[in-house]
Amino acid sequence: MKSLEERYLYRLAELYPTIASVSTEIINLNSILNLPKGTENFLTDVHGEYEAFNHVLKNGSGSVRRKIDDVFGNTLSKNDKQSLATLIYYPAEKMRLILQNEPNPDDWFKITLYRLIAIARRSTSKYTRSKVRKALPKEFAYIMEELLSEQSGVMDKEDYYDAIISTIIKVKRAREFIIALSELIQRLVIDHLHLVGDIYDRGPGPHIIMDKLMNYHSVDIQWGNHDVLWMGAAAGQVGCICNVIRICARYGNMDILEDGYGINMLPLATYANTYYSDDPCKCFALKADNTNNPQEHDLNQRIHKAVSILQWKAEGQIIKRHPEFHMDDRNLLHRVNFEDGTIEYEGRKLKMLDCRFPTVDPKDPYAFTDEEKDIIDRLVHAFRGCDKLQQHMKFLLAKGSLYKVYNGNLLYHGCVPLNPDGSFMVVEIAGQRYKGKALYDVLENYIRKGFVAGTKEERELGRDLMWWIWLNPGSPLFGKTKMATFERYYLAEKDTHEEKKNPYYKLYEKEEVVDMILREFGLDPAGAHIINGHVPVKTMKGESPIKCGGKLLVIDGGFSKAYQKETGIAGYTLIYNSYGLILAAHDPFESTEAAIANESDIHSDRRIVARVDHRQRVSDTDIGRDLKDKIKDLEELLAAYRSGAIPERYTMK
Repeated sequence: MKSLEERYLYRLAELYPTIASVSTEIINLNSILNLPKGTENFLTDVHGEYEAFNHVLKNGSGSVRRKIDDVFGNTLSKNDKQSLATLIYYPAEKMRLILQNEPNPDDWFKITLYRLIAIARRSTSKYTRSKVRKALPKEFAYIMEELLSEQSGVMDKEDYYDAIISTIIKVKRAREFIIALSELIQRLVIDHLHLVGDIYDRGPGPHIIMDKLMNYHSVDIQWGNHDVLWMGAAAGQVGCICNVIRICARYGNMDILEDGYGINMLPLATYANTYYSDDPCKCFALKADNTNNPQEHDLNQRIHKAVSILQWKAEGQIIKRHPEFHMDDRNLLHRVNFEDGTIEYEGRKLKMLDCRFPTVDPKDPYAFTDEEKDIIDRLVHAFRGCDKLQQHMKFLLAKGSLYKVYNGNLLYHGCVPLNPDGSFMVVEIAGQRYKGKALYDVLENYIRKGFVAGTKEERELGRDLMWWIWLNPGSPLFGKTKMATFERYYLAEKDTHEEKKNPYYKLYEKEEVVDMILREFGLDPAGAHIINGHVPVKTMKGESPIKCGGKLLVIDGGFSKAYQKETGIAGYTLIYNSYGLILAAHDPFESTEAAIANESDIHSDRRIVARVDHRQRVSDTDIGRDLKDKIKDLEELLAAYRSGAIPERYTMK
């Protein structure tokens, strides 16, 4: 009987049946190891702001502009460079504007094509010809491959390439070719995208962002608390569903549910109009309003209140169902005195700002009425039955995780829960105690169980834990003592609104704490970094995204417009190329139309966080380590062929 190693070599021999084929593959893999490391782009907390997200994706967090600078240096003016960059971002739209006033379009086409080819050629330098070939659009693949492999200084070849470009213009395909070249450049400047959480909530287009990500060439996602909330809703968890609808209503984004996902809100809207038609719902004012219709605004405000009360009922039932969650203090409805409009709150009797609860039974405040049960059942059916939402969630499950270790960096959205003394906080999950990496692992396991577990009990616990992850003090994606939603709506006392952060947010400036976290996840603190999202960096108040001397980087700078008054910018992104880590700060994004017409870019400032001693190669990356392992296996196969232990197999012609 063959050993496991022998069986593996025989399976490998099926792929490489001869000495020649093995040798060729070893040569190919060794050549790849010596290519420059591909560029990684890190984004976080995009919160549905799809236009700004789309722009940053197109400009590669400034990578396109850097390529233009590399190629043209001082031979192009600043204005010409910016115009060329805008063309690459939005080729069809920008061409339309340019050609309206261009007296010699053929000349413009020729100059522009040569410039784009030069940038595309520089962008291909990190890749094998095989990888570039796979990225080429089918329609122009052969022509592009010829143009991108030009050898400068060869006279006959220069005439040949000039003839190709002239023919492209002559047959009226220059527009399409420019679009294809621009999209190729966008594709090549970023080798891999990391999205470090919170695609959903606040902004108007998380579903559009998800569609974009599903078509992106290489991406991973670290789930944020808002993403897990939507995952729970898609799995049918009632508390998650109510939170999702409340946030959509609060930010004037009901269109996400109704138009983006086709989820029917009519039963809930009818219910809200029935019970709150004469209620001004003053405590439930909208954070944003995407409609100029006063009636629609009022309806959204009524839905906002109606679903908030449904949420507190649903959450009360979850807390009663799971005493091990230790969240009894967050059940507040039964503490309300509905007659005098007060609440017993942490030993104090406080006046409620609003005491209209027409659907709450004071004797059993967490019970749904029959009408509410019907609405909840319909909502669960709608969320679980929405094909587009389910496809988006399957993508999150396939490409996502609670954390990721990649090329010497640790990526996660929230925080590693810590005690005040800097030790890992111990958290109880399903009767067991976890901390550090083990806490992340068990929670991720339960999230997946919420969708695919074989037993109903495991699925239900997984779904309830998705709600727990959203707001429990022990959750690594929440990291606060409480979620004071009820208090912010109903109580004027500001001290009741306070949500104290986990000690992590003070301790992450201590090198010994950051080193402890890195080691916990299997990384050597000497050269590793933590890439962190979740909490906006208050740049206006002088806060820096660079923590612990550069070992920890918080790159949530306020993509969401709701945060930009606090942050003063529109987000940080991070680039990790073959030369090191570059942090980019972005100005607020006005609109796609303004970016095209005014050639305004949102890349505003960049700082080198870490520069490597030598230019990194593929051999220095995780992919490189995998390739080295494969080379070792192939070398063993080659030795087996040459020793006669495994016979070569030739195909007879």
